[in-house]
Amino acid sequence: MNNNNMQPRPLDGITVVSLEHAIAAPFCTRQLADMGARVIKVERPGSGDFARGYDERVNGLASHFVWTNRSKESLTLDLKQDDAGEVLDNLLAKADVLVQNLAPGAAARMGLSFEALHERFPKLIFCDISGYGDGGSYEKKKAYDLLIQSEGGFLSVTGGAGEGELAKAGCSIADIAAGMYAYSNILTALLLRGRTGLGSRIDVSMLESLVEWMGYPLYYAYDGATPPPRAGAAHSTIYPYGPFPSGDGGTVMLGLQNEREWQAFCERVLLQPALAGDERFSANSKRSANREALRAIIVETFAALTAEQVIERLEQAQIASAHVNDMAGVWNHPQLKARDRWRQVDSPAGALPALLPPGSNSAFTPRMDGIPGLGEHTESLLAELGYSEAAIAGLKATGAV
Repeated sequence: MNNNNMQPRPLDGITVVSLEHAIAAPFCTRQLADMGARVIKVERPGSGDFARGYDERVNGLASHFVWTNRSKESLTLDLKQDDAGEVLDNLLAKADVLVQNLAPGAAARMGLSFEALHERFPKLIFCDISGYGDGGSYEKKKAYDLLIQSEGGFLSVTGGAGEGELAKAGCSIADIAAGMYAYSNILTALLLRGRTGLGSRIDVSMLESLVEWMGYPLYYAYDGATPPPRAGAAHSTIYPYGPFPSGDGGTVMLGLQNEREWQAFCERVLLQPALAGDERFSANSKRSANREALRAIIVETFAALTAEQVIERLEQAQIASAHVNDMAGVWNHPQLKARDRWRQVDSPAGALPALLPPGSNSAFTPRMDGIPGLGEHTESLLAELGYSEAAIAGLKATGAV
């Protein structure tokens, strides 16, 4: 589908069939839809993607579902029925990509493994997203985002310094990581098919996706070295880098990266130029080791200032800083407004705001279509596949759709 200016999008003409639920696969396929792909979301009749029921925060719709499912078509199929399997086969005959993140082994049991499909649909790209990937003793293990954050070491470096102060990420970071790698791997598989003419199988593991993002703490702890300590919202090994209170009850996030910035921080923010030569703080490793003493000095100075006054001093000294926004602050972020990043999309609950996907391309605009109701496109898709009204009625009668 082209945009209003008839500018072609990169994935125009690509059809994706997705047996998806929760976040990882839907986040992947929504991004494919953003780039112009037609995404047909196969859902269980009656209940659909269980993420539809996570909450009712968006005018009665679930927040996760609204985020990850715009620009898709919803087709309800009971894949345990033979008639539904025939419908899926007809879809796959015209599809370029099949994505699935069902329970481990479920797709294979339904005859939907790459090995079973490749001979019949040699151009089809198959993307399998799971917690731990094929093989190994963890292959069949259930995997949810928090569990992968735990297995992947993320929790060990996140949260407060005290015992029992582990903290998960406030968003589904393991699901997001897997969705991003599924998306990028599908793009590369499409490029490869353009050269070979054949589809291929992609095996994306949530664990491996998150561990890739853990590269810094992994190498910091290389060969049995002490891992970075948990430091709350501060940086574990660079200081000062993190949140500091201001006198008006606000919080300012700031970060120093080098000795030039440390000098400027002492002279123009703390107004204590002699502090730059204090031996306790003369290198980042020393500032990090003596962070409690340095924090006390910073907090004492900031206590006489409002958050905005602190940020003004930091800006003048060219020290990186940020507001500590809550979600209301992000909804109203002036930079997102200045760059015109919000759009309206349709949904069963009416028009909703949606953020344009990151990365603007001068040649096209992303697709920003509606969020589908459960089974909203079932009849139109079946008609497109050649099913008559009577045949569609028969499928409904048996519960296949």
